[in-house]
Amino acid sequence: MRLQGKTALVTGGGRGIGREIALAFAREGADVVVNYVRDQDSAERTASEIRVLGRRAVAIQGDTSQPGDVARLVEQALAELGRIDVLVNNAAAMSRVPFLELTEQEWDRVLDVGLKGYFLVGQAVARHMVARRSGSIINISSANQQLAALNFAHYCAAKGGVGMLTRCMALELAPYGIRVNAIAAGTVITDWNRAYFSDPERRAQREARIPLGRIGDPRELTGMAVYLASDEASFTTGAAMFVDGGMSIG
Repeated sequence: MRLQGKTALVTGGGRGIGREIALAFAREGADVVVNYVRDQDSAERTASEIRVLGRRAVAIQGDTSQPGDVARLVEQALAELGRIDVLVNNAAAMSRVPFLELTEQEWDRVLDVGLKGYFLVGQAVARHMVARRSGSIINISSANQQLAALNFAHYCAAKGGVGMLTRCMALELAPYGIRVNAIAAGTVITDWNRAYFSDPERRAQREARIPLGRIGDPRELTGMAVYLASDEASFTTGAAMFVDGGMSIG
């Protein structure tokens, strides 16, 4: 087991990509803190499945865009499981809005969760890791950190910020033995986009842009997450690992 003895915190860990990463970590031996903001039932189900795998798990509520919630989340995670060896910044917000119709409120909502939240949680957890002089932080980004997309100006801006935040965090935290990397995900089916891609024409249009010719599954990101969390990636930091079916090279 590649993560035996490690404890991970996964933000937005109750559903979608976060859930699959949390379960993959548990299968590799990690105890997991499953963070959620509203959907307690999904988070508790994920935590319960982790316990069935023989690992410790706790679901903790907290809005990662709010400093007070972040402080409480990290404090409670440490109280419950004792340490945080791995952080997966995954909680994000998304919407499709034409640029000329994009409101300041919606811009703020997407960047507050998807960029400021990564900074807030990353900083809080890194302070704990600094004292232990080890740790791995994985920021879930998107191929849209370098690819523009219609109706996604706010989301692309957030992910572009995540890409550079990852590099800056890696540079400053390396002297403390903390590695920081990003997974730049391609299009994968989650609860957020399932209905949108149920339209055969929309799905075909997206698949035509992906060299591998298909949309991905969240479970296809977990191998990279486990690698980056593990000691196998001991010489990997500041990297953006594109797991996107080749979309970013097309």
